[in-house]
Amino acid sequence: GVEEMREMKEKHTWSGQLLNICMDNPYELYKDPGDVSETALDEKNEILPKTTKDNNTGDLKFSETLITVQNRRTNIVEELRKRFRESNKMEIFDDLIQGVDKKENTVLHLVASSDQEWNITNPALKIMWHCKWFQYTKGLLPKDYTVRTNKLDKTAGELFKQNYASLISEGGAWFKDTCESCSIVAALLSGISFAISSNIPGGNNSETGKPTLKGRPAFDAFALCSIIGHCCSLTALLLFLSIPISRKEPRDFRIDLPKKLLYGISSLFLSIVAMFTAFCFGNYFVLDHKFKHIVVFIYAYTCYPAYLYGVSKYQLYIDLLRSIVTKVPETGDKGEDLGV
Repeated sequence: GVEEMREMKEKHTWSGQLLNICMDNPYELYKDPGDVSETALDEKNEILPKTTKDNNTGDLKFSETLITVQNRRTNIVEELRKRFRESNKMEIFDDLIQGVDKKENTVLHLVASSDQEWNITNPALKIMWHCKWFQYTKGLLPKDYTVRTNKLDKTAGELFKQNYASLISEGGAWFKDTCESCSIVAALLSGISFAISSNIPGGNNSETGKPTLKGRPAFDAFALCSIIGHCCSLTALLLFLSIPISRKEPRDFRIDLPKKLLYGISSLFLSIVAMFTAFCFGNYFVLDHKFKHIVVFIYAYTCYPAYLYGVSKYQLYIDLLRSIVTKVPETGDKGEDLGV
């Protein structure tokens, strides 16, 4: 009706005004290759004179700040941001970080094609940190830089997939193998915990059908631990089965896949602890009088396998947790050990 015609007319007027504004500064959104202002470079040298001299691009006009980001010198980048922010000159930092080289590569292109590696043997953790670094660099730039192409007509995302295709495949295979082995353990624990919860210590009262030991603290603890163990084992099993069929794009390695595996390992460990605890409380009624003084040591030794499992998965657990919660990646010195 009339309102729709009015809205269409307003949009037409606004589009014309927007076009006129863009035509007043037609090159503002796209800098020429290597076009970093001399003022920005002077300000950078004044605020933080020593950044990096490792410029291997062959472009003398190329900003050292971009080389710093490419070389994963997070400490220098964060120091630059802090100094410029304190000086109320963040626009100069933006000018430095948004420069391009002679091939029209942005800093995001350089990060996507970097040949530097962390000293990590696990391919899944390695691709996680590459994705983490790419995401960190992406946060330094305007949104339109993610779709900006270089002279080869490649976006940074396309370069990332191309250069790390084999690593992404290896990381996906590692997730699949790990989840398959863990799912077998989770399935076994699910069956064992169900059997434990089904065999009620002391049996049932023949008249009422209620457990004869109901109300005793050890029995209540047995009932609670058995149901917790069963639920956690089923949760772990479902999580481990969902990971192999999940999508394995680069962005999935950053949070989604590590989080699922972390939840799965946590649920599996809780299931093991709950199962052993339920077993100990159920067995307590048998050993209560005969081995009263040493029963604690017997149960501690019985739970020793759970302790060994926790120790064996501790480093992987910490690495997964760190890859999820870390927002600013650590400084990427060559040979630095960031994981197993």
